[in-house]
Amino acid sequence: MALVGWGAAAWRPAWVAGRLSVEARQLWSAIARAVLEGVLPADKQVQALALEHHLGRLETAIQGLAPATRAELSELMSVLGMAPGRLALTGLSTSWGEATVPEVQASLQAMRLSNSQTRQQVYHALRDLTNAAWFSDAGSWVALGYPGPRPV
Repeated sequence: MALVGWGAAAWRPAWVAGRLSVEARQLWSAIARAVLEGVLPADKQVQALALEHHLGRLETAIQGLAPATRAELSELMSVLGMAPGRLALTGLSTSWGEATVPEVQASLQAMRLSNSQTRQQVYHALRDLTNAAWFSDAGSWVALGYPGPRPV
């Protein structure tokens, strides 16, 4: 019973009033730094601004999901925001705000190669949403050598 009480007390919604919580923003920032390494600006101040814009695009993408999908994603972000959930699903013992890029990359790789379909699905959700939000900005296309859509 004490465990249930602790879980209820520790549970914090990750998606509130159409915005990511502080914990969810730390999660997505850590994932973005790991997934987009080499694409993000090298200068730390410029990178912080780019990540802030990225999180805004991610929020817009999440707002566009079906309500049931948005609710499931919110639950996933909440689970990943708690140490036991983060450790169980990602293998990451360090908090998102303190984790290094190599630590997050290693946890993503472990999820990708896991025999657990759940862990693989979490990996794909984190990676795919990160890439979709980042590359939805026309300014990011230069890194790909993509000139943009042709005029019709």
